[in-house]
Amino acid sequence: MVTIEGYAYLGGMTLLFFFWAYGIVRFFMDVKNIYVPKGKQYVRGRRRLKEEKKQEEEREEKERQLY
Repeated sequence: MVTIEGYAYLGGMTLLFFFWAYGIVRFFMDVKNIYVPKGKQYVRGRRRLKEEKKQEEEREEKERQLY
């Protein structure tokens, strides 16, 4: 027969498992909703800066050729 301590243990472990599972789910949701968009934004910014630098170099090269 299961004792009151056994029920308390099972209840406590169930409660801890709930918070553990919630933490894992919350972590993945944060990654999906916060870190992935920030990473995409960073990559877009780097590409934009690279394109601007390339256009600036092309413009300077054309100016040099004109003089």
